[in-house]
Amino acid sequence: MSQVLISARELAESLLGRNPPSILDCRARLGDGDAGRRLWEAGHVPGSLHLDLDRDLAAEPGESGRHPLPSREAFTGTLQRLGISPHVPVVVLDDMGGQLAAARAWWMLAVWAGHPDVRVLDGGLRAWQEEGGELVLGQEVRPEPSRWQPSFDDRAIMSADEVFSGRELKLDARSEERFRGEVEPIDPVAGHIPGAVCRPSSANLTETGRFKTPEVLDGELPRDEAVVAYCGSGVTACHNVLAYTIAGRPLPRLYPGSWSEWIRDPSRPVARGGLR
Repeated sequence: MSQVLISARELAESLLGRNPPSILDCRARLGDGDAGRRLWEAGHVPGSLHLDLDRDLAAEPGESGRHPLPSREAFTGTLQRLGISPHVPVVVLDDMGGQLAAARAWWMLAVWAGHPDVRVLDGGLRAWQEEGGELVLGQEVRPEPSRWQPSFDDRAIMSADEVFSGRELKLDARSEERFRGEVEPIDPVAGHIPGAVCRPSSANLTETGRFKTPEVLDGELPRDEAVVAYCGSGVTACHNVLAYTIAGRPLPRLYPGSWSEWIRDPSRPVARGGLR
């Protein structure tokens, strides 16, 4: 899983090759469930298909948090509908350096569902345009459905009870202000899981919106025998999992429910202040 990024130039070249990738446009905006589709319709990488954060990469919000994982059956249906199979490489992209939904799509496809070749477009849509890549309009072309039956690996996931009782280093991908509990724009309770360390997902990127080098990430990412990644709702946490992969480090497990599930049980402790 060492090759997890693709540059805009490499993507353009791959589209001319013998086995072009399936491209999934994962752009989204929290609080606006229709934004991703509108953004795709306003201009997208040729041949790309819209993959929706709320409808395809998550189940309905509830006791399991704001973006709980969909069922295996539901996600399998999504992949089959989009024509995804392990024989065709996949490229996922968004317009936020992978922080919002592209990294989540990568994690669900590569880590959870076991697709052997999934890459994130480094720098996202901005990088594609800077490289001279065109954006096209038009209706989505329906691909030939696949029959892929993924072999899901639930070992990559941690439940709230496991996080509560486990000794893994808890890595919080939210901003420092949200981690400290100074602000909370989304969830009804501010703070973080006790014992957690703050590693904002934005810290994985350079000023150009591309990932830092493996060497830099390896020097910055917290070290521990075992790590569990979380955030507000299990989306940006995947960006930290991706960063560990780029750095050549063991993959953290993901707590999909994250803070939005954690606070639903008043018996779970809440910490505020500090960056640990």
